[in-house]
Amino acid sequence: MLTTTTAKRIRSRMVADLKLGAVLPPVVIGAVVDDEIFAALPDESAASVDAILPQAELSTLSIIDGMQRTAAILEARRDDPSVATRRLRVEFWLANSVRAMIYRMLVLNTGQVPWTMSRQLSVVFAPLLKEIRRNVPELEKVSSPDNPGRRVGAAQYSSDAIVELYIAFSLRKTAIDTKEAVSDEFSRLDFVENLSDNEFQAQFYESLSLMARLDKAFSRFESGVSGRFTRGRNIFDAQPARIGFIVAIGTAVLGRPGANRRAEDRVRKLENLRLAEERLISRLEGYTEDELADYLRLDVLTEVLDRRVGQVGRYERAVFADAFKVLVEEEFSLDNLEPCWRAN
Repeated sequence: MLTTTTAKRIRSRMVADLKLGAVLPPVVIGAVVDDEIFAALPDESAASVDAILPQAELSTLSIIDGMQRTAAILEARRDDPSVATRRLRVEFWLANSVRAMIYRMLVLNTGQVPWTMSRQLSVVFAPLLKEIRRNVPELEKVSSPDNPGRRVGAAQYSSDAIVELYIAFSLRKTAIDTKEAVSDEFSRLDFVENLSDNEFQAQFYESLSLMARLDKAFSRFESGVSGRFTRGRNIFDAQPARIGFIVAIGTAVLGRPGANRRAEDRVRKLENLRLAEERLISRLEGYTEDELADYLRLDVLTEVLDRRVGQVGRYERAVFADAFKVLVEEEFSLDNLEPCWRAN
């Protein structure tokens, strides 16, 4: 929706020009296709996109550049039906990975008044979630506005939460605002540089797997009493802990923002963390209920989070970011989590 006077004037001018026969730059429509379809491109014999994509895949087509132009064309058509009879320039951008699609969108919008990052990601949301489900089998459930549901067990997260984790992993920041426009050129640069690495997408999926596996290991503890942190599952019930964990892994694997690690170093670091977490989970699986309770030290976490502070959400993200930074730096080898909870 247009809110500024300038934006409304520009839209009105565009609509007026369209009625007069103006030719606009092409609208770019994108889709993520499977490897078999992608391997057959380019198809010189195809007369339309319908001849390339199966009927079921047509619903995945999204406008990745030209939303304003499309809205102006529809408005001009309402005022002047003859606009609908004119030819429209359209470019189809077909990719075989969500990473390539997001990279294309960010590059396309550089230098323009950009969409919010969440708005850009929402355009490729369906294929992104589809790819996540395929590559992170540890996820038990991913709820969405179309398929709502609340978390009742480990490794169950909402689609909105996962998109925020995706942004946090790339930017390595806990204080992110998905409603804020990507006008921060440093954030845009970090995202584009990460997406240009062929392994980045797989590294996010593996990081999400690490979180889901740890979530399941912690969830074995059930105290049977009421309270916010009385069960192991409660640690990852809320987004601050998930953000903190993903940022800790992202920083360890990708490097600090502006000081990114080489591709081979990223692969080696993530593999070392995966093996370290496997050793921890194997150890926790042999723990009794009392031993697991002693390891989690949820009473210490409760005491830390019960402090009276302003901006509770920001405070909790900082607590969990520092906590999981300690866990990652210690390569998951701590005797218990008290040093993590007291790190802030």
